[in-house]
Parts: sequence; structure tokens; C-alpha cells
Amino acid sequence: MAAATTGEITPEDPVFQEEQAHLSEVYAQLVALRDELTHSIEVSHKEAAKDLITMSEEVTRDFGGADETLETLAAIETLNSVIDAYNQSHDFDVERLGRVTLLLHQPYFAKVRLRMRPGRPPRDVYIGAVGITDERQSPLVVDWRNPVAETYYNQQMGPCSYEVDGRVRKVEMLLRRQFDIREDRLNMYFDTNVAIEDSLLLSALKSHHSEKLQAITATIQREQNAVVRHEDVPALLVSGIAGSGKTSVLLQRIAFLLYRERRTLDPSQVYLFTPNSVFERYIDAVLPSLGEKNPQTFTWREFFEGMGQGARAMGEDSDPAVLDMLEQGVEMLTLGVDDLRDIRVDEQVLLKASQVKSALDKFPRVKPGPRLTALVKEELHERLDRKISQMSRDEELQDEVMGLDVDDQLRIFGELVDLDPADGAAVAACAKRYVQHRYEGAHEMIEREEWLRIDHVGSRILGKANLNAVEWLYLQLLLTGGHARDARYVMVDEVQDYGAAQLMVLARYFSGAHFLLLGDEHQAIRAASASFDQIREIFSRTHGSVGECQLLTSYRSSPEITQLFCSLLDDRERATLSSVQREGTVPELVEGPEDAAAYLDELRRRVDCAQETASAAEAGGENYLAAVVAADRPRANWLSKQLGDSVLTIKKGEGLPASGVVLLDLALAKGLEFDEVIIPDAQESAYPSDDLSRRRLYTAISRAMHKVSVLSQGRLTPLLRQDA
Repeated sequence: MAAATTGEITPEDPVFQEEQAHLSEVYAQLVALRDELTHSIEVSHKEAAKDLITMSEEVTRDFGGADETLETLAAIETLNSVIDAYNQSHDFDVERLGRVTLLLHQPYFAKVRLRMRPGRPPRDVYIGAVGITDERQSPLVVDWRNPVAETYYNQQMGPCSYEVDGRVRKVEMLLRRQFDIREDRLNMYFDTNVAIEDSLLLSALKSHHSEKLQAITATIQREQNAVVRHEDVPALLVSGIAGSGKTSVLLQRIAFLLYRERRTLDPSQVYLFTPNSVFERYIDAVLPSLGEKNPQTFTWREFFEGMGQGARAMGEDSDPAVLDMLEQGVEMLTLGVDDLRDIRVDEQVLLKASQVKSALDKFPRVKPGPRLTALVKEELHERLDRKISQMSRDEELQDEVMGLDVDDQLRIFGELVDLDPADGAAVAACAKRYVQHRYEGAHEMIEREEWLRIDHVGSRILGKANLNAVEWLYLQLLLTGGHARDARYVMVDEVQDYGAAQLMVLARYFSGAHFLLLGDEHQAIRAASASFDQIREIFSRTHGSVGECQLLTSYRSSPEITQLFCSLLDDRERATLSSVQREGTVPELVEGPEDAAAYLDELRRRVDCAQETASAAEAGGENYLAAVVAADRPRANWLSKQLGDSVLTIKKGEGLPASGVVLLDLALAKGLEFDEVIIPDAQESAYPSDDLSRRRLYTAISRAMHKVSVLSQGRLTPLLRQDA
């Protein structure tokens, strides 16, 4: 089980020398590639600009006759084709330069030696954050997402396999080597084959907290790799304990999908839901560090703000039964004029609500729902076109068109129009273009179903004045079927904090997308959270099936901290969990004074100690971030006033500092990690002996990597007392 290398590795070690020589050669090739690409981009850009100017000057723009017009259009089309070819070549070189630049920081982090066929010489495959080839198109470095790299992550010496385009390739792994590399310098290498003895992982875990989440590409473990490379299924539910790398795995999964489907998948087609804006900032550097763009990222509020519904109550605690009432109500619904609104632009009514109702009445046998909405929209577009044609025949409007100055003509028509008042047909045609321009937003209003008063319909069904965001969107989906048709994948982090109604909305809104749902039932810090059984039921109903994976190893917290938060679980669950961190500091459970002033003095003393540790770490060139994690926002606000400048209070939308002591509430701390965590107010009044408080304590304690202190004002919560 030990690493294959034994004793201390020195620069005189022949393997070290061989690997350093290979690294130096690869690095030199990368530098040469960088310089060549930089020069090529600069020179080709200048030459392209010169060539295009020359070609454009040679194009004779003659639209005097049919033949001349065709020749001119053909010449312009040729010029456009040349421009497209230059752009493609330029974009390819820029993308390749980006990959080279990434690799110059660390050319690769691992190598496997594989015998691809019996009797053939083995092949060394070097694996890095991205892939690159040399001038002969031979791989210098293989992308970690390449199928052959799976042999490294599966950590199986001897006979093993990987899959390429649905076909299984059987190979033999003779060597699995990890590297600690910085630019062109090899610091260390490890020959390892067992996950818990993963030397590179253990080395990485020694490091202190970073204010940004880091990619775990080099240290993805076997159970994590099973999620990253999981087959594409309609819905995948990942249950992982605190510190098991769920968020990192989620981001690596996105990177893997973008690589595997790079010809058809754009980052804009991937939607990521995060718990809060602090967390959003915390993770925003991971994918760019892997050469990928970030997906569309939302908090729950940002999702609705993007629809123009940010002023509503967000409906996180909505009762799923209310959504069932909406479904039943739509089944029996008859839309009246009061459920509809005029289509108007700039106070000009183009179609009255009564006309919208008459469009509805054309389809008496079709029940309210997406099909009826589609039929009505088609009818309304036709009626609007007829209205615009009618308006264009108005003599006053035609006179208005005849009086347009040059600037208005160019703005509206894109050209100058020389109208003869005697040419009635030409004037009418121009007037129609004018009316279409003036009211161009009306067709979009029809498409966006702005003629339908969702709130009014919902109020009738539910008997309440105002719909929250969940109710409003669910009803809109029932009536119109509208959803994000471009979405391919939806990732929901901290899924245990979503209510069943929220997930019902997401499942219906993104009905055509595949879901990755990650969470930890023991970190459900909201009373109205959906259970994992409810999550399975919701997505089985909408997506047909739900695949599942588990992450049972903690990579964040020391064994002592892991033991403390796992003590809040039942014996059966506790037995399946583990930590790979080295032994650390024993957590402190402190019953402070009952007196408020004395209790605050004790809390300030611990904050000051944490600040001293952070200052010492900074003096040594390292980061150390401690967090005071309050149970809720009111307690965080009160503590902020008491602790003053000794802590930095983190609010929504703010990022974390690299070092120091911060104060934040538990909801904002979700998904984050800190070198040290101080949990104040751990008395029974704040954490009573119930399941919700148990989950909240579990979440707060598990934010800590190396040190945790739990401080109560008086008697400690029975959840942590040995005598309870």
C-alpha cells in the first residue's frame, strides 16, 4: 500500500534526472510553441488586414444592372469567405496559445506507462490540465479528460481498460507516477497506486485555505472520478459528506462535458445554481484555470431577476401542494377577458384584450395549456399583421413618411427612399415598413405571452392576491410550456437546501436538460428542504430515471474534526465515513460564562488568537483564514457590532479575503472552507436538540480544515454534550 518510491528522492536519483530532462524538453517545446504562435498571430493579423484592404478596394460596387449586380454580389461573397477563413485561422491559433500558456505554469502532473497491446513496447502518457501536440501532431501532453487518462484516475495497476467512442480498450498499466512541478522545475515525483496513499493528494491537503476554490484535476480520487466521468443520464443525484469535494467534482464534471462534447456544447447551454453570491465568487476561477469558460451561474434570486421577477417573494418555502392546486386549476380553467391584456406599444393599442379573447374562442375544444397558447400566438401574429397593414394605409401616416428627413430614413429603413407621391403602391409599402419599425416590439410581446395575465389567473385559482416567484413560474409553465430550450445541462449544488416546490419548478422549466444534483442531507439547514427521497421522486417523474453516486471520504477536515461532525450522525452512517487528512488539533468544546460581558470577552480572546495566527502565517508568506460562523443573519449582525474591527463581516455579493478573520452567517458559509472555524452561541437556545439544529451544527463544524472551537454562553447544546 505504500508508494513505490522508497527513501528520500535526491537530484542524483536517476529517475529524477530522467524526468527532469523530459520536463525540460517539454517546457522548451512549449516556450517555442508560445513564441511561434504569438509571432504568427501578430504577423498574420497585419497581413490579413493588408490583404483585406487590397481585396475590398478591388471590388467594384456596380448595381446598375442585373449582370453587374450579380458580379458585385459574387465579389462581396468571395471577400466574406476570405474574412471567415482568416477569422477561423486566427481563432484556432489564439485558442492553442491559451492552452500553451496554461501548461507553462505546470506542463503536466502525472504519467502512466501503458502496454497498449501484448508484446508491444510500453507507451508513456503524460497528463496535464489541457492537451497539446507538437509540430508532428504527436501528443506532448494529454488532456486529463482524454479517455486514456481514465487509467490514471482509476488507479488500477496491471490489466485495466478505458472506453473510446463506445468501445472498450484493454491495456496493461505498468507505472502510475505523480509529479510536483512548477514551470520547468521538478520538485518531487511519486509512484502510487492506492487512493488513500495518494502522495500528491496528501501533499495538496497540507496547504492552507485559498480565497478561491482550486481545481482538483491532479488529485481526483476514484470515487470522485466515477462522478466526473459518469455516463450521461437524465438525472444524477450525488450524495456526499461534508468535505468530500462535491463542488470541485461538479466543476470538473462541467469541464469534462465541455471537452467530451466540444463540437456541440457551448458553456451558455450549461446552467449552474449556487447557494449564494459569496460562493459564486469563490468558485469562479476553477473552470478558467482549466481553459474553459464559466457556465451561466445563478443564485435562486438571480434566476428570477433574469426573468424580470426579482421583486416577488422568492417562494423557497412554497408548499408542493399549492403547485398541485395550480395543475388541477388549469385543468378546469376557462380564460376570460379579465385574464387577458391589451397588446400596446407606446400607449398605442394594437390588439385589445377582447380581440385576444376572440382569438382564444377560435379554439373552443382545446384546453388551456401549451398547445392552446401556441395556436393563439399564431392567430395573434396574423391579426397584428393585418392591423399593421390597415394602419399603413392611413393618409396622415403616409404624409408623415413622406416628410421623414435623411437621418430618420437611414435609421428606420437603412437606406434613402425617394418616394413619388403619385406612386401610391410604393408609398403604401414604405408606410408599412415604417409602421412595422415603430411597433416591432409587438410581435415579441405576443411571443412572450404578455397578453396573458398570469397573476390574475393564479389569483383566481389559489384565491390569493399575490403569487410568489415559484407559483408564478410554475403557472406560466403550465399555461405556455415555455422553458429554456437551449439548456443542455443543469447543475444544482447544495441541492439539500432546495424545497420540493423549487425543484419541481426547475425540473419542469429545464425539462429537456440533464441534471446533476449534488448535496448532503445532513447539511439541510432549512426546515422546508426536500428529502433525497422527494428529490428522487420529482426527477423520476419528470426525467424518467435518477442515477446515484456517493462520496464518503472527507478531504477537507482533519480526522478529529471529521469525527466531531460525524458524531452528530447515527452509528450506521458514521461507520461508512472517513477522512484522509493527517492528524490535527483536537476540537475545543467550551462552555463559556453565563454573563454576557464575560462570554464576549472569551469570544474576543479567541478571535484575537485566530488573528495572530493569520498574521504570523502572512509574515511567512502563507494564507490563513479563520471564520466566526453565526447560526443566522440576526446573530451575525449582533456579533458584528460586538466584535467590531477585529473581524471582517461578509455580506451577500462579497468575496472572501485571502487571510484574516471573517464573520458570516451559516447560510453564507455553505460550501466554503476555512483553516479555522469558531462557532459562537452554541447553547441550547440557539441549537436545541432537534434534527434541524443537528444539521446546522454538522454544517458549521465541517467548514473547518484544521481547527475548530465551539463556544457556548453557559451550558453547551445537548447535541455536543457527552452527558446528554
